[in-house]
Amino acid sequence: MTVAPGVQDASRLSGRLRFVGLALAYGLLVLACLWSLAAEGNLSWGRNPLANLIKTMAEFARPSFLDVWFGEARLEYRSDDGTLLRVENRQQVETDYLSGLLRAAWTTIRIATLGSLLGALLALPLAVLTARNLASPRAMALAAKAVLDVMRSIHTLVFGLVLVGIVGLGPTAGILAIGLHSMGTYGKLFAEAIESLDMAAVHAVQSVGASRTQVFFNAVLPSVLPQFVSSHLYIWEFNIRDSTILGIIGAGGLGLLISEATALFQWDRLATVLLMVIVLVGSFDAMSRRIRRSLT
Repeated sequence: MTVAPGVQDASRLSGRLRFVGLALAYGLLVLACLWSLAAEGNLSWGRNPLANLIKTMAEFARPSFLDVWFGEARLEYRSDDGTLLRVENRQQVETDYLSGLLRAAWTTIRIATLGSLLGALLALPLAVLTARNLASPRAMALAAKAVLDVMRSIHTLVFGLVLVGIVGLGPTAGILAIGLHSMGTYGKLFAEAIESLDMAAVHAVQSVGASRTQVFFNAVLPSVLPQFVSSHLYIWEFNIRDSTILGIIGAGGLGLLISEATALFQWDRLATVLLMVIVLVGSFDAMSRRIRRSLT
């Protein structure tokens, strides 16, 4: 069936007008945000922003880990009247700090890894229920979709705050927070992967009288497994970044060191921790890209 040129032109014009309307609405929203913040006096740059920026960047430019090689072996702290308060070896102090930093990084990796796995396992049955092409009972599909939407809409940090109050401080709260939030994202991506299936293989298995479980493991899972693995790697990488923040609320890991450094205005220490975060995320990104390429 062919569509008349006039109908095509009208449809194209209608699409462009809708886009222009949405763009105008977005522009008005941006202007409303700026105007309301300015009217409330909340767009202030503070006092001496340039001087503060220069001072902060100067401290960031020399991360504390450099003291392992260039720190003073005998740094003296004296009071205003010259009384010697204490003496420390900056090289030894920073070496001890770096060993603690490595332990915190390992905690962050464990939180992200176990939380991601937990989220994937919880999401898989719900994704099967919400995938439209598998025709699950409507009530169960709607309930599963509602659970995934709720989990996805609540931020990891909110889950962490609640779970710290339930299970106490430590990595367990972080693992559960990562798992519950990631479950929503995993469920959406897994369901979309299932819905993109070529249903011929599924119908072939169904035609021989296979149960729903047999259909899933013999026709659905082998076809979507590469996409599942790719999604898992992507979310795992994202959770490495997310888990660095959870330490701020007591879940342990690098976030705790970030919180300590910012509370004490130790920007050189903060620079060292952030470099560790960058190395960690970059390494996982490179690894996941390599694995995803091997799956295609």
